[in-house]
Order: sequence, then structure tokens, then C-alpha cells
Amino acid sequence: MTVRRPPATKISAVVSDIDGTLVTDDKVLTERNRLAAASLRKAGIAFTVISSRPPRGAADLVKRLEITLPSGCFNGGVLVAPDSSPIEEHLLPPDTARQTVDLITAGGAAVWIFSGQDWYLHDPLGAYVELEKRTVGFLPVAIADFGALLDKAAKIVGVSADPALLERCEGAVRTALGGAATVVRSQAYYLDVTDRAANKGAGLIALSKLMSIPLSEIAVIGDGDNDVAMFEQAGLSIAIGNGKPAAKAAADFLTDGNGEDGFAKAIDRFILGGDRTTSRAAS
Repeated sequence: MTVRRPPATKISAVVSDIDGTLVTDDKVLTERNRLAAASLRKAGIAFTVISSRPPRGAADLVKRLEITLPSGCFNGGVLVAPDSSPIEEHLLPPDTARQTVDLITAGGAAVWIFSGQDWYLHDPLGAYVELEKRTVGFLPVAIADFGALLDKAAKIVGVSADPALLERCEGAVRTALGGAATVVRSQAYYLDVTDRAANKGAGLIALSKLMSIPLSEIAVIGDGDNDVAMFEQAGLSIAIGNGKPAAKAAADFLTDGNGEDGFAKAIDRFILGGDRTTSRAAS
């Protein structure tokens, strides 16, 4: 049985997930959440983000939040400067990338490839393509053959409107790849496959070093299965109210949902307010 460490008493930085946490389901950054991030800076607490999004898809939000620190993309697989220029990259080994595409296809899900600054797919009319366009703010490139892209893939995504199918696909991919990659769903309908060093736990460790702030003084907030790895590394963890059961179980505290400004409430209560004695939902 794992012994849980007590939540940190000193917080010098906050690192947040984006989708499902910092923005609403409609991908809106509310004014209350924007102001909460600004309040951290005023209090002398560093703030940045780590997300499954590509750098290009996080750039506008980084700008709107006035983030001046490195941030994490592709679940920590790529760390970027505020201008989206890469600091550190962990790409999938080509053989692993090709095997991943074969496994996801055999499992019945669609495949997306994120490589460089672009997003590639076979069917531009497929499931969740419109949602992803709104999320990342740019259009995909439709191609018949992924070919050489698999020599430089940062993230491969299995996509399906059938959560049960994608769950089966997740198990098959994880079993087949073993420790050669990080395999985790960022949403019920997205299965993310990245390099084995590309996960939010490793990403948080790298951000800690770049910010020169110890992990024990970093608070994190997220909603997904892919956020659990950073919960395990941080000094304090907060799950958003709409989060997955695994995220809620791993977190020190629980806030309200992303449609109820749960991020801002968590900052006000648990970080700036210093109330760290209970895991009740914030209000």
C-alpha cells in the first residue's frame, strides 16, 4: 500500500492542465479563471500549463494568460518557451510509431498524427475533427499515407466515438508496446500515445528544473487519467470536479467542475486562501 505524503504547506508554483480543467467544455477561458491565473503572479507564485495539446494549439492561451515560463505540450513530450519554440523534445521511436498506427487501426479507431507544428489525418470529416479544430485553433492536413511522418511523430492519437472500443484499444496498445511508449487517454474519445519519457509526471519534473522550483513546492490541477502522473510528483494536487475517477482518487483536494470556474475556486481557496485541511469541493 502506497503511503500518501501530506499536501505541501509552501506553494511557489502552480501547473495546470488545459482541456477539461482550465477551459470549459466549449474551450472557453472564462474571465474568472484568467483573473485567477493573474492573481497568482501578483502573489509571487509562478504559473504555467502542461497539456496534451500541440504547441501551436496552446500558443493563444499561453499568450492570453501572459505566461512567461516554459510550458508542456503533448503530455510533456515537448517543452516550449512562451513563443512556442522547443526547449526539449521526446519523439516516438519510428518503429514504435508504426506499430502504434497498426494497432490502433486494427482496433477500429481513427488515427491522428502530430508532427512538428502540424496535425495529420486520413479523414477530415471524421469523428471529433471539428472539436479538435476548435481546441487547437488550426486545420489538419489530410493525407493518404503517413509514411515518413512516423519518423518524427510527437504524438499519435486513436480517436473513436465509442468509449468501450477505445478502452479495448488502449489495453491492446499498452500490452503490445510494453514500456516502449506512454499510452493513456486524455479524454474518453482520445487515446494518446507518446514517447515513454513523454508523460505529465516526467514533464512536471522537467518544468521544475527549468523553473528552479522544487517539486515539493509545486501545486498541480487536472482532470484526466493523464494527469495522475503529475499528481504523483507534485507537492499538492487538485482534481477538477468533472475529472475522471482515477484523477479524483489520486488528488489531495477536489474543486468544482470546469463549467463552474473550478480552477479559479481552487486557486482562491487552496492556494491563495491556504485552506488545505479538507478535500471538500470548493465553492
